[in-house]
Amino acid sequence: MKKIYILLLLILSGFCNEVIGQQDAQYTQYMYNTISVNPAYAGSRDAVSITGIHRNQWVGLGGAPSTQTLNIHSPTGKKKKVGLGMSIINDKIGPTQETYFDISFSYTIRTSDIGQLAFGVKGGAHLLNVNFDDLNQYTNTDALLENNIDNKFSPNMGIGLYYHTEKLYLGASAPNLLETQHFNESNTDNTAASFLAEERINLYLIGGYVFDVNESLKFKPAALIKGVAGAPLQVDVSANFLISDKLNLGLAYRWSAAISALAGFQISNSMMLGFAYDWETTALGNTEFNAGSYEFFLRYEIFKDKKILYPRFF
Repeated sequence: MKKIYILLLLILSGFCNEVIGQQDAQYTQYMYNTISVNPAYAGSRDAVSITGIHRNQWVGLGGAPSTQTLNIHSPTGKKKKVGLGMSIINDKIGPTQETYFDISFSYTIRTSDIGQLAFGVKGGAHLLNVNFDDLNQYTNTDALLENNIDNKFSPNMGIGLYYHTEKLYLGASAPNLLETQHFNESNTDNTAASFLAEERINLYLIGGYVFDVNESLKFKPAALIKGVAGAPLQVDVSANFLISDKLNLGLAYRWSAAISALAGFQISNSMMLGFAYDWETTALGNTEFNAGSYEFFLRYEIFKDKKILYPRFF
């Protein structure tokens, strides 16, 4: 099997002294995983909301990204102004495995009869593992590759804003404010420059609006914009239709990267199941080794109010 190690091939290259990229995990169904990138979303669904997501990217390519996410959040208190949440992300690319643990806190104020604005902060930890033995090394004498990295710990924190009504939502966030450096080796012989991989601040903008086409059909366009210094701007746009508050069908486009199909089914007021598939529009999508990217999610919610009028569309 042909193996690609997307991140490490760049980091370990002798031609590169510094690597900067979009290190945050990527999702097609980002609209169901907002708390992972914006702590102000915590508690906004007026329920104890539990969501799990599994993503396999570029299936067929060895070392391609694989991501698993679990998040839980809920409003607290009688007035439900405070939200608490937790998110765990496991992200594996080639010989690297990263695990993120985050605790989110939000506080919501009512800005009008229909709108609410939430402020969010989060604190978390990041664990990094790298198994250099998985690499096809050009030489066995490179001192930088002799010792694997095991559970290297680094702290992090993030902030966010989230505004929503029954139809509209807008959010802005920076989920990781601390720029952590990895693989930083001192130059002791003055013959070669040290190499460095640095996690930069990722900035997110997210938004969407729900249109009532008729009594049984809702239409929701949505977008996510992610920016980080040293990497191209990532723009995801999607169009989803909700039929009879049960069946969700949609299409999405990741700018200069992929076209996606999305489907979801509201099994009950408490449970929703979803699936997405990406077709690559880059040269990578034209290879026989790439069968596309798959994403599954399951959400379960516990409502304190016995009567639920309709499931939230965001």
